[in-house]
Amino acid sequence: MSSGKLFGAAPFALLMIPVLGGEPVPVRFPEGSAQGFLVLRSIDGKTLASGNVTQVVHGNQVVLHVVFRFSDGSLYDETATFTQEGSFRVIDDHLIQKGPKFPKPLDVQMDAASGTVTVHYKDKGQEKVETERIDLPDDLANGIIFDEIKVSWLAATPKPRIVKLAITSIGAQTFSVAGRPNKSTLFDIKVEIGGVAGVVAPWVGKQPSDIRAWIASGPAPVIVKWEGALYFGGPVWRIEMTSPVWPRAAR
Repeated sequence: MSSGKLFGAAPFALLMIPVLGGEPVPVRFPEGSAQGFLVLRSIDGKTLASGNVTQVVHGNQVVLHVVFRFSDGSLYDETATFTQEGSFRVIDDHLIQKGPKFPKPLDVQMDAASGTVTVHYKDKGQEKVETERIDLPDDLANGIIFDEIKVSWLAATPKPRIVKLAITSIGAQTFSVAGRPNKSTLFDIKVEIGGVAGVVAPWVGKQPSDIRAWIASGPAPVIVKWEGALYFGGPVWRIEMTSPVWPRAAR
């Protein structure tokens, strides 16, 4: 399966659900070092945050770092490390989200080798910590995403749980760069909670909204647009690549 950068793990704070297993995802397109500029907007086009994505390769390990700084001081900062030797495997993941844009500030650290997940959060103004050992599946995909496949995802509610992401292709769509047309494939990503919680979620208004990702194909597939919620119950935001804007030269 081909892989594409998803501007970081883009985690989902979900309901309590059972742990689901899976098979490792083979590497078709090895990831390389890269850096890019991102912009996060509301669906109506209002700019909310500027961001950066950097990806650095050390041997067979890849470190992916995504950060968004909001105009109101809010912060989304995530670093994921994974290997790509034969198949993709997540090593660790660290997410920080805080500020007015995030009603429930979180600091989540996951170590895949030990299966330890530690969540720092606030509940009614009180600092709390949840630490659990979870049997993390081989197809855990925090920090990376794949097309036409079903993978596991670690979510913090703040209690850590494993959910499934069902990724399907919707079809080809055209975008332009400097007036030149380019092709992308639109993918729909459904969050599957599973078990009794998954059956009840739509009835209690807690079913996570679908995510949409537009991936430009080629030797290095990359997501050029992403729409979805960064946290459970949050608004749908849009993330896109952007380019630097230079100040006008003085006359």
